[in-house]
Amino acid sequence: MKLCYSKILFLFILLWSFSVHSQVLRKRTTLLMGGRFDIRIVANDTLTAEQSINEVIAEISRIENLISDWKPDSQVSEVNQNAGIKPVKVDQEVFELMQRAIELSKKTNGAFDVSFAALDRVWKFDGSMTEMPSAEAIKKSVEKVGYKNIILDSVNSTIFLRLKGMKIGFGALGEGYAADRCRDMMLAKGIKSGIVNASGDMTTWGKQPNGRDWNIGITNPFHPDDIFAVVPLNGGAVTTSGNYEKFVVFNGKRYSHIINPATGYPATGLCSVTVFGPKAEVANGFSTSLMVLGKKMGMDFINQDPDYSCIMITDDGKIIKSKNFKISKFKSKL
Repeated sequence: MKLCYSKILFLFILLWSFSVHSQVLRKRTTLLMGGRFDIRIVANDTLTAEQSINEVIAEISRIENLISDWKPDSQVSEVNQNAGIKPVKVDQEVFELMQRAIELSKKTNGAFDVSFAALDRVWKFDGSMTEMPSAEAIKKSVEKVGYKNIILDSVNSTIFLRLKGMKIGFGALGEGYAADRCRDMMLAKGIKSGIVNASGDMTTWGKQPNGRDWNIGITNPFHPDDIFAVVPLNGGAVTTSGNYEKFVVFNGKRYSHIINPATGYPATGLCSVTVFGPKAEVANGFSTSLMVLGKKMGMDFINQDPDYSCIMITDDGKIIKSKNFKISKFKSKL
């Protein structure tokens, strides 16, 4: 017996609706790489979702054991321990991450610098500072910082820091890398939707179980407990760098905890920068760099890359978007 077209269509819609709404969303929050990770996975059943979260956590832990500069037995720590002494052989994964970090350091002319870990902490953002550090102390604080003193040997896969006391540290760049790796791993496994939020370095893919885009909130830098905008995303990454949580004020001027690696002075002029693009690793490197570069140079920089866009908020509350900002449903509450 044949079914009429309308019944077939109704049956298809019914099955499609059941398939969409049968998906489950599981969430978990954990501490990894020295920060908070919020993981959300959408799958056909709870068991698959929970197993997938376990795999994400295992992957982040693996990366942490490779690149965390505060773990004494990591490859990055071994590189730091041998600064000024000898090159250290590292895994290809670590070597390639270092190559990308140095490339970003070059592109930003040092506004981002992977050797920033060697900076002496002369600025305090815990409320204990009563006056600015001296110019001499600030100059001395960056003596060991300088990506140009990092020697890479691609044949032997080694990293050598020329100066004793130099240090490399991937910091949030590594967190963004871990988030990207987990997204790619989940997609390869067939998990078509989720979020990995690495302390604000967020990568998303797919949609919510109800078929809607993920809604990403951007913090209001003047009222950090509130959001100033909600951005719909169904793929790609978003990261925010800002001075609204750690800063000091001297003579009416705000100095942020984001330090210019070339000068040792804090970034000024911008309250926050949010960057959108395909990869959290790159977006994080860009958002930090734009804070250091400032409004004009930062916009000139990001406008050269068609894959990334940004929203800047200045210290006086102005909102500036890069020319390639394409999120049409962006709504500001600032």
